Formats: sequence, structure tokens, C-alpha cells
Amino acid sequence: MAKIHLISIGGAVMHNIAIALHNEGNIVTGSDDEIYEPSRTRLEKAGILPEKIGWFPDKITSDLDYVILGMHARQENPELLAAQKMGIKLFSFPEFIYEHSKNKTRIVVGGSQGKTSTTSMIMWVLKKLNFDFDYLVGGIIKGFDLMVRFSDAPIVVIEGDEYLTSPIDRTPKIIHYKANIGVLTGIDWDHMNVFPTEEIYISKFVEYLDSIESGGELIYYDDDDKIKEVISRSENSKNIKLISYDKAIIPDNIILKVFGEHNKANLHAALLVCKSIGIGEEKFWEAISDFEGAEKRLQLLYSDSDTIKFLDFAHAPAKVRATVNAVREEYKTKKLYAFYELHTFSSLNKDFLPQYKDTMNNCDKAVVLFNPHTLEMKKMPSLNKEEIKRDFNREDLIVFDEIVEFEKYIYDLDPQNAVFLFMSSGNFGGIDLINKR
Repeated sequence: MAKIHLISIGGAVMHNIAIALHNEGNIVTGSDDEIYEPSRTRLEKAGILPEKIGWFPDKITSDLDYVILGMHARQENPELLAAQKMGIKLFSFPEFIYEHSKNKTRIVVGGSQGKTSTTSMIMWVLKKLNFDFDYLVGGIIKGFDLMVRFSDAPIVVIEGDEYLTSPIDRTPKIIHYKANIGVLTGIDWDHMNVFPTEEIYISKFVEYLDSIESGGELIYYDDDDKIKEVISRSENSKNIKLISYDKAIIPDNIILKVFGEHNKANLHAALLVCKSIGIGEEKFWEAISDFEGAEKRLQLLYSDSDTIKFLDFAHAPAKVRATVNAVREEYKTKKLYAFYELHTFSSLNKDFLPQYKDTMNNCDKAVVLFNPHTLEMKKMPSLNKEEIKRDFNREDLIVFDEIVEFEKYIYDLDPQNAVFLFMSSGNFGGIDLINKR
């Protein structure tokens, strides 16, 4: 049993780590300056919700075994400064995940899009086939209580985020995991706030390849020139086995619950990972057949004979395009209404918006929402609706900057024979997307 304190305990991954460590019998405390749902309720149910919101250096005591630091704390965080002054062992959560899994076979899924889906597919198959494994995934999956698991299992499946590790470590998280089996799903410039140029962004994936253990594997999407560039630039590529993939060929006897060309690629990556650890193709397809996807990854919100509603986490340009195209291909005879919320730093950045050119062309109505208050909070300049239309290269694009007007618009749309596709890394102002008129 260890005594552990988490700085920024309310984060999506951090609160899951806290609960998992608590469930193991450790003494877990934490702090944060804001804790939203569902983190708040889940921490409260586990009995480890901080009594007060804020930072309290007196929580950092000499009897702590270690402190885990979340990304959303600042360098001058008083608890962080106290831990550093007292010399208490300090981990970022990626460093902690590696420390806990350094003697396991580490399967790490990286890339600009498809990470959560591919990781979820691998986890689903391993669970269906009764494999013992640990995991870290960035979404909620049916049948899994938490987004992380710690045990003595010989395998760990990790979704490898390329974003920064912590306020005192600007290394991408994915590099800390030192994969034995790495996956690279695709490279599409994102996170402009920390990777201001595409070249800087691409260079981080070179570092990812260089971090793969010698003698390990890289399973990579073949139809991506940027991945091929990364492989050519990586000094480590000659020390690892390179396995390319395209889109899975679904056996005739298998009916899946997920769809889209991007999911065929995700399935092929997951299949190759499973084959690398000894799972045959027949068993893989049997196990994956009832996989419904992770929460907010083309998640079905509502369906009746006339109307279908999906929610997707799409925010990067390639993901928006892939999601729109997948739904269009699946529902050719229905009207497709696509709604995209500009929410991330990159998507709200005037210089990045041209990357969305033509991403929403394959739908009957295309709508973009942004919140001026979000721009103010991020200290970013205002956006012009006409410039957004130009950047998306769609003259009939409808742009809203008022959530009330946006809400009225979607509720007034004709739901007959229609698919509503909502795409955001936010929550569309918290409105009821399932409203049945």
C-alpha cells in the first residue's frame, strides 16, 4: 500500500488513475482548481473527491510515497513547488504508466486520429478472449469500468497521446511509453498551440519511432506519405520490424456494428496487433463483431424509423472529413446534417482554419458553431463568419456564434429521413442533442 497525491486529480485520465489506485488499496488524495462531471461524481463515489477546490501545499507531506502531476497544473503550482522542495518522488502520469508497465509487453497506439477507436478494438478483443491485460485509453468503452487498469498482467494496451506530458516536461506523452509494439494510424497536423508548425508536429512522431524498443514492431498505415517520411527520418526504423496496413477486408460471415473506411483501417491495425500477440484472424473477427465503439466515437445517440443522431469526438481536419464521409457512405439515401463545433485551440486559430478546406462538403447541410466566450478565455482574437465560410470552402456553410440560435436551428430542421451528425471535442454548450421535437 502506498500513499499517493495527484495534482490535477479532476482530469479525464487523472481521475481514472486516482480511482484505480484507490481500488488497489492505496491511500489516495488529490487537488484541482476545477473538477467537472463526470469526474466529480466518480471521485465522490470512490470517496476521494477533494473536500475543497483549489491548491493546498499542506497536502504535500513527507510521508507521501510519490506525487503524480497532471498536465493542467502550472509550473508555479504551489503543491508542485512544495513537492519539488521536499524532494518527494514526482511522476507525470505517462512516466507513472511506464514505471508500472516497464516489465510488460507495451502496445502503444499513436497517430493524429483513430487512436481511441483502435485501442478500444484491441481491448475489446483481448477481453472477449479472456486475456489478462492492463490498459490506458482516452475514452469510455462499454464493459470497462475505468479508462485505466493496474495489475500484474503481462500486457498493457496504451493509447499514446502526442500532446505534452506535464507543465515541467514538454515531451509528448507517447514517447515515455517505449512501445514494444507501436501503431501509427496517420499524421495530420494538430495542437497548433504547442506545435506551431507542421514540421515540428511531424518531428514528434520521429521521436515516437525512435522510442520504440529495439527489436520491437511498428504497425503503420501505408497510405500516408507523412508516416513514410517519419520512417525514413527515424534512426530506429532499421532496428524494428515495420508492418504496413491498409483497410481490413471484412469476412463475408461477419456483420460489424461499426462502419466507415476509417474504421476499416482501424480494424486492420487492431487485427495486426492481435496477431502479433498470438491471436488468429478467425478468433479476432468473432470477438470484434459486437464491438460498438467507444463513447463519443461515432456514438449512436438516438435512432427511430425517420431520424438517426450521432456524436463524434472529431476535431482535427482529417477526422472531420473522415467522419462526414463515413456517415454519408453508410446512409446514402438520407439527408445528412453535419454540425461541427470549433472548440480546440487549433480549430479556433485563424491561421489553422484553412486546414478545414472541403472537410464538410459531403453533406446536405453543413453548420459550424463557435463560442466567443471560449475565444476570450483562451485569449484568442475573434473570428469572422465569412472568413470561416471561405476557409471551409463552402459558400452555403451556416456559422453560429450564439448557442441559443444554434439550438433553435437544429430543433427546427426537418427530421424526416435525416441523419444528424454532431462533431466536437466540447459539448455544444450543454444543449440536449437528443431532443425529439
